[in-house]
Amino acid sequence: MLCYKTIPLGFLVFCFFIHSSFGASSLNHFCFSHENYTADSPYDAHLTRLFTLLQTKVPPTGFGLASTGQGLKKANGLALCRGDVSSEDCTTCVVDASKDIREFCPNSKGAIIWYDHCLLKYSNVDFFGKIDNKNKFYMWNVQEVQNPTLFNKSVKDLLSGLAVEASEAAAAPKFYATGELQLDTFTTLYGLATCTRDLSAADCKKCLDGAVSELPNCCSAKRGGRVVGGSCNVGFELYPIVGT
Repeated sequence: MLCYKTIPLGFLVFCFFIHSSFGASSLNHFCFSHENYTADSPYDAHLTRLFTLLQTKVPPTGFGLASTGQGLKKANGLALCRGDVSSEDCTTCVVDASKDIREFCPNSKGAIIWYDHCLLKYSNVDFFGKIDNKNKFYMWNVQEVQNPTLFNKSVKDLLSGLAVEASEAAAAPKFYATGELQLDTFTTLYGLATCTRDLSAADCKKCLDGAVSELPNCCSAKRGGRVVGGSCNVGFELYPIVGT
């Protein structure tokens, strides 16, 4: 069960989670544009076409960009599936996202939605290749660890290393990395770092480093946590967080 608390003066949303597998339910969404479109308008038609293109382009590689229309009526969008997700599950996630974002953000010219397996974002403003620092939220496990100082350091070490690995475009073209760190005989820390692939390698690293630096704001001493954004996200848990 998810529980959200919204910060009135910003886009940050804080929430709790017990387990990382949420099925087809979205993790969160923002209707971030202050502009609206009307039903059956050119932008509405372009958005429908955009979602169809993304549903086709994204699953084979796990990422895709598309634009439809011209000028002020242009719709730009991207979708990213988690690096370990199959093409079939990626398709399902992007299709669900296309449907749900219409329901959650009716008539908004810009919106973003996140799931465990994918994210989808669209806007009438060209945002490709730019770090999205506005659309962001935190998640954390309500349980705490017994040795927070040592644990927090281990989390930072693991995720900082994954940020380097994920942003090395030549070695990791998916801008995606997972890893683990053995804390003791019985405890393993698991981590994940990923970026949308419209970013440069340098901007991916910058985005991930920023996300890691925000972990103390939400997730200090927690057994698991995430910083989830429009361009990148990092997460850690004391159980495997991929393949679910």
